[in-house]
Amino acid sequence: MNKVILLIFSFLGTTALAQQTTGLEKDIYLKMDRNADTLFKYSNAFSVSIGIVKDGKIYTKHYGEIDKGKGNKANDNTYFEIASVTKIMTGYLLANAVLEGKVNLTDDIRKYLKGGYQNLEYDGRPVTFRDLISYESAIPSVLPDDREIMKTFTDSTPIKLVQLNKSYSKSQFLEDLKNIKLDTLPGQKYLYCNPSVELTGHILENIYNKPFETILKENLWAKLNMNHTRFVLNKNEHLANGYNNNHILMPHFVSNLWGASGGRTNSTLGDLMKLLKFELERENKIVQETQRNVNNRKTNWFGYFWDNIYLTENGKYCYKHGGAFGNQVLFSVFPEKNIGICIIVNISGPETYGALSKSVFAIANDLLGFSR
Repeated sequence: MNKVILLIFSFLGTTALAQQTTGLEKDIYLKMDRNADTLFKYSNAFSVSIGIVKDGKIYTKHYGEIDKGKGNKANDNTYFEIASVTKIMTGYLLANAVLEGKVNLTDDIRKYLKGGYQNLEYDGRPVTFRDLISYESAIPSVLPDDREIMKTFTDSTPIKLVQLNKSYSKSQFLEDLKNIKLDTLPGQKYLYCNPSVELTGHILENIYNKPFETILKENLWAKLNMNHTRFVLNKNEHLANGYNNNHILMPHFVSNLWGASGGRTNSTLGDLMKLLKFELERENKIVQETQRNVNNRKTNWFGYFWDNIYLTENGKYCYKHGGAFGNQVLFSVFPEKNIGICIIVNISGPETYGALSKSVFAIANDLLGFSR
């Protein structure tokens, strides 16, 4: 008789827990629906994809359509260009090299380059890895030099940039790197710089004696079962179309460089959610190193190639924005609250990032129970 009573109470407890879990999931999806409606309004995108990690569980949902009128809704396996979100993967590889003792953040980066590069110093102060990861290397941000093209930005400018990058090689990059001139002491001035991240990819190849993409696959993608993340898609796979703010179909990136800064990476929301969950692992030494305040800043810092990490009333907020010609991604974590949010829209314009940022904080506030 006692065994029967215990079984009944056990069943009732399990049922109650299942109902609570179902209710929680429903509430999260309702929050996603509400914020997707707002994001459509402010971003003017055709397609919105939202992913949430909360307390170790992943939730994803997709809205709209990739191409207006075609009904082709995105899903967890739809490929998008993730652009600069790649930089935190590069940061992870470098953090791993630091913890393995292969490099030190205070090392002169020329120690890992072949061919001198006497120009990569200013007033006797060399560029270090600490400068690279904090976007304070003083290396100019235009390699290849696109300044003439960027003087006037029109709907056709991305096509011109694609043509420029299509003919630009690794050897040209390294030659151009020898001719640049630093205009200030490294470690003093912020300058968002894709060439410094590509240089990091080249250095990682020199350290591990393997192609950069192979290092990514072996140390991160395979580890997290990110089976839909790669530089070159298979012949039966296709990138989602993306549009500018005038709803003009945009070209995809073309790059012959290492891919460390984000010009080559294609991924899916499903795979990005695996990475997002990974970035919330508070016991993982490499993850924690990538988010560390390496310069002991009092306010905000950059970790290893994050756009920003700063303290809020809910602890750290770490985010990375990826912007392609036709889509944008915002990848963000609140580690102390065990919350991660990733949003992808297939539009890219001057106002897109602002709309994405507002949506991330609106979703976070909803999940934390704050009123708006």
